[in-house]
Amino acid sequence: MGLVVPARRRGHEVLDAADVDPALVVRSHRDIARANALFGGTRCVVRRVRALAPTLPAAPTVLDVGGGSGDVLAAVCAALRATGRAPVGTVLDSAPVLAPAVRARGLAFVAGDARRLPFADRSVDLVLAAQLVHHFPDDALAPLFREFDRVARVAVLIGDLERSWLAAGGLWLSSFVLGFHPVSRHDGVTSVLRGFIPAELTAQVRRATGAVPEVRRHPGWRLTATWTPHAV
Repeated sequence: MGLVVPARRRGHEVLDAADVDPALVVRSHRDIARANALFGGTRCVVRRVRALAPTLPAAPTVLDVGGGSGDVLAAVCAALRATGRAPVGTVLDSAPVLAPAVRARGLAFVAGDARRLPFADRSVDLVLAAQLVHHFPDDALAPLFREFDRVARVAVLIGDLERSWLAAGGLWLSSFVLGFHPVSRHDGVTSVLRGFIPAELTAQVRRATGAVPEVRRHPGWRLTATWTPHAV
């Protein structure tokens, strides 16, 4: 990959630490929500949800795993309501301090671990993971994807970052203009370099679940992967 596409890096994100200041978590997630809105993270997920909408029931349940402050899920629910559906949205995140922001958006919040989802098999219509999976090393992705596959009834949708030197540099520069917190700047660049290329994401999902995902590239160095739960 080299100079064209950097190798996937493990890195270290400040917000991943167990002892991070709760106030910093809340502050940084405001920056994350702005980045999602401005750089395509929300748009690419909403676009794929619109395509999936005909397969969903009239009142679909949607679980956003690692959904942070709920910004992406709120946009997803708005898009589904525009199709005449009445979605029921839940954010699962490991940071309970984000619960007030999530509930302020009209969404439910569950504190939990993405690797051990506290939901029964086939209990959620759409399992969403937006800007989550890059946080995990390669050897931890298979159990994660199997959990998504286990819980989903209709579809799984992953939205994440396409690894790129240009994307990393662009985020670093724009973070100053946008007034991001230094931690948001550091973690954002690290996140990009933890991202994927389409072939990697395809192979990881297929290896974990047996399903062949539809992986798409989107503006802003974004990727989506969708699949039907393998046992359905």
